[in-house]
Amino acid sequence: MLSIITDADSAVLRKKAEPIKDPTAPEVRALITEMVEAMRESKGVGLAAPQVGKSIRLFVAEVNGATRVFINPVITERSESSIVFEEGCLSLPGKYLPVERAERVTVTYDDIQGESKTMRADGFLAIVIQHETDHLDGILMTDRYEEQPNKSVYAL
Repeated sequence: MLSIITDADSAVLRKKAEPIKDPTAPEVRALITEMVEAMRESKGVGLAAPQVGKSIRLFVAEVNGATRVFINPVITERSESSIVFEEGCLSLPGKYLPVERAERVTVTYDDIQGESKTMRADGFLAIVIQHETDHLDGILMTDRYEEQPNKSVYAL
């Protein structure tokens, strides 16, 4: 099984991941299967490739019983309305922080057949998409928490 990186200063967690050239490649499919297993084993709802040491633009998510795969995702729209949610992260075990994010997002991505897709998501799924996409850009939830202007309002 894949090991999840739990060092917040790890170089792979802090750099921008590279696009995947062939979403249908056998090694990409194999990694997706392993990532879904690791996410479930760790009781997570999302897992990005950098969290398992692969600096590629891929994440998996499982929300409301639906498993989704996002290859080369790009958030193209964010709502002006926001929500605050206490987030956790498999790479930061035991740490939970209230993070403010857009309530709704639109994301374009490739699926495992290499087809380009667009999805609008709101609520918890939108939070997961933003959290995991941040991982692909070398951003952790602790960074988002620190940059919030009113973080003291959300202090635990």
